[in-house]
Amino acid sequence: MANVVEMKNITKVFPGVVANNNVNFALEKGEIHVLLGENGAGKTTLMNQLYGLYEPTSGEIYINGKLTKIKDPNVAISMGIGMVHQHFMLVEPFTVAENIVLGSEPSRSGGLKLDMDKAIKDVEEISAKYGLKVDPNVKVQDISVGMQQRVEILKALYRGADILILDEPTAVLTPQEIDELGKILRNLTGQGKSIILITHKLKEVMAMSDRVTVIRRGEKIETLKNENTNTDELAEIMVGRKVNLVVEKDDKVAGDVVMSVKDLQAVDNRGIPALKGVSFDVRAGEIFAVAGVDGNGQSELVEVITGLRKSTGGSITLLGKDITNRPTSDVIDAGVSHIPEDRHKRGLVLQHSLAENSVLGSHKKAPFSKSGVLDYPKIHEFCLGLIDEFDVRTPNEKVAAKSLSGGNQQKLIVARELSRNPELLIASQPTRGVDVGAIEFIHKRLVAERDKNKAVLLVSLELDEVMALADRIAVVYDGQIVGVVNGKDATEKELGIMMAGGSQKKQ
Repeated sequence: MANVVEMKNITKVFPGVVANNNVNFALEKGEIHVLLGENGAGKTTLMNQLYGLYEPTSGEIYINGKLTKIKDPNVAISMGIGMVHQHFMLVEPFTVAENIVLGSEPSRSGGLKLDMDKAIKDVEEISAKYGLKVDPNVKVQDISVGMQQRVEILKALYRGADILILDEPTAVLTPQEIDELGKILRNLTGQGKSIILITHKLKEVMAMSDRVTVIRRGEKIETLKNENTNTDELAEIMVGRKVNLVVEKDDKVAGDVVMSVKDLQAVDNRGIPALKGVSFDVRAGEIFAVAGVDGNGQSELVEVITGLRKSTGGSITLLGKDITNRPTSDVIDAGVSHIPEDRHKRGLVLQHSLAENSVLGSHKKAPFSKSGVLDYPKIHEFCLGLIDEFDVRTPNEKVAAKSLSGGNQQKLIVARELSRNPELLIASQPTRGVDVGAIEFIHKRLVAERDKNKAVLLVSLELDEVMALADRIAVVYDGQIVGVVNGKDATEKELGIMMAGGSQKKQ
């Protein structure tokens, strides 16, 4: 097949960092080509140059055989290139149709008024053409994350994209939505589109791709046909060493109750009941997992426990102390650490340095503060220790958190929360957007906390992760726990039935 994209000898240098070093990449017409690599390997940087967000320091880009200069995204769009970013760029109070046509609005009355009827009709037509079922009249803030991603894809198609770049497209999707996305992408290539997926998820690489190009530390390592490789080989090429994809943990008898949640109730941001009498205990020396399809109360549960949302009923006790509706600072002081599901909203102050972020929540205490004044030499020394121990890829501890890849941001948060030596560690989507090497590392650290007789509350949409790590698994559906099963005995089928609200089982 003919190449629709050729990137030749692409080098991109930022101050102090060579992000891409002499990379060659080609996309054939009608294929799904995965760009695979660790966090910070240079995948997104390479694609940002194809989309015109960066200009290469050196190298050439050919679109449909023609040498091009893609100076900005408008040039890329005019050449039929669309990009769906990892963090969606939608206006939440706007409708689906308003978001899709934004910047390319159909108009009437001599171009002075938005022709909303035509916009809705256009969206319905393009949605039907590509099998992307969306309601053009619903507000973006009221639809699921998976549906928001469809809106982003439709935005690109509406602007005439024949080449689609999807950056970490499955990072925030449920297993069902991931399967649906795979069907959508195959439908698009069947209609002549060519797709680049940026990812580090090996399972999805094997399920979705035709070819895979592996990038490691800014350099292309190898391009392989999907049919000629497997997950173990890809993991080794990606990380540069053998990776153990199986979580190793010894049998362990759980100890005393560390946290007890009784009849917990809460409402969501719209005032609708999100938790409807949730009760469970987490014991010392166990990983207690909460599984379920996204949007069934998991986020609200974690927010209530950590003091980020008020409960409307019920109680939470930690080591016998009532922490219900206490401020977050009190919850931290009581011995709770929290790896949040959204690292940007809850985990980091993106404009602040890594050093400052590494002590958030502990910054008012010794040794980081003396008489109310931050001790920056101590803070920098502490952060350097975390960077070294958790292999955070960064030029130094002084750069802003926003300059790191998503996975390295996540490693910094995990490092900070574990450094507090908590009695209870709440890990909410701890490996979301993280590469296979970092997943292995984070899983080992969670098991290590459990083995140190700490209590771990794991909230994850990844069934594989839940089944690999958990000693007990609670399944939540529509704001209620429908069953609790032993981690060793759980099957994907059984959990799937419970996640759909179809079973009641308690232990």
